Amino acid sequence: MNETQKLLKISPDKLKAFNSVLLDPNSQVMKDFFAVVSKYGTPQEINRKHRAARKMENLFKIVQERNPDALKDLNWLIEQRDRGAFIPVKDYRRKVLGDAADKMKFKDKYAVTLEVSALQYFPWVRAMAEQAIVNKTLVPGRFIAVRRMKESEADGDLPAIVAALDIIGASFVETLDTKGTDGSNPHLGGPATITGYFGGIGQPNEHALQWLDEFLYYYTNYGVQHVLNFNAGTILLGFLLHRIGVNIQFKISVFFGSDNPYHALWIMTMAKLFSRDDGSSPLIGFNWANSVNNQTMELTAEFRKALGFEQVVRFEHHITETYKNIVVQPYNRRAELLEIAGHVANIAAKHEGGDPEVDSQRAHPSDILEYFRDKQDIIASGDWDNLRINYLDKVDACNRTAWELTEKGLSFIAAKNLHK
Repeated sequence: MNETQKLLKISPDKLKAFNSVLLDPNSQVMKDFFAVVSKYGTPQEINRKHRAARKMENLFKIVQERNPDALKDLNWLIEQRDRGAFIPVKDYRRKVLGDAADKMKFKDKYAVTLEVSALQYFPWVRAMAEQAIVNKTLVPGRFIAVRRMKESEADGDLPAIVAALDIIGASFVETLDTKGTDGSNPHLGGPATITGYFGGIGQPNEHALQWLDEFLYYYTNYGVQHVLNFNAGTILLGFLLHRIGVNIQFKISVFFGSDNPYHALWIMTMAKLFSRDDGSSPLIGFNWANSVNNQTMELTAEFRKALGFEQVVRFEHHITETYKNIVVQPYNRRAELLEIAGHVANIAAKHEGGDPEVDSQRAHPSDILEYFRDKQDIIASGDWDNLRINYLDKVDACNRTAWELTEKGLSFIAAKNLHK
């Protein structure tokens, strides 16, 4: 380290000034933060409400009230799990490699989380599970939803999906309605002006606190623990909430546009400042922009480890994207994943579309703008089955990734309660 580099050291006086803002009882921004939190109780009370809401019997009760038919599928899922209907990891490896699998040493330290986005509707869970049983394929270990929360809450899909993913042992990230498309910016329209919603302007003025309020509502009423985070202000609010003891977690969305190691260093530095004494942080997922390359992830992995976050902050990387309205196609980053997966830990391979050669041939290719459509509009237009097919194509693409990882002796994380 040379003399110039030493100038970057942050003195205790700077941290003292920062603390003076956080601890100032007259600070309006801090008073507004605590005013929202206090609506739900103390941190201990908030966590207690969350644990109660997440209990299977309470989720089943809500499903019974709003969509009793979904209980049949939930109970079916439990039965299939308990009878061992899904292929074990050991057998899956034999399926790919034959007898050679028994002698191969897989890189479990660098296991890649299999991820699919977006799981919009509960009926897709059974369709995916049935396909996995019949074809002896995998159910992914992580899912994202981007549907309107109020719509999903009203028809019972929200509690049903939370219950289903607890049953199968997969993590789940929701997208709150305060994500920019809620009219927060009066100068923007609907999805046609989607680029204006993201990159830090989707939650202006009072909407950051509304995001906090919405998060706590679903945390305490439905056990939703993980949500997407789009905005630097709501990222800070998430850090503050976790720091005072509320056990929320979040992942940074691809729409935040993090595309270089210095951007990542800025976010992870704040995560470190607000981490708890046990080293935990609410930042558990870091979704890179589509422009990111392997070198950026390798460089970021160096200081992620130095900050103590290697097993805390998962790199979430898009392997496929919806065929329409998001990136130039064909887009498939699987080969790059295979290059990095053996030496960079804690990566999720996110599949937002089918493989381009499959998706492009569909009568209705996957489209990012579908995420913003009302359910009734989708049904009335005749697109309901098309969207289900698009979703299953994403699951198939995820399985293709698992297959190629296995061929190279690399590990994956699928739904842990199904694939022992």
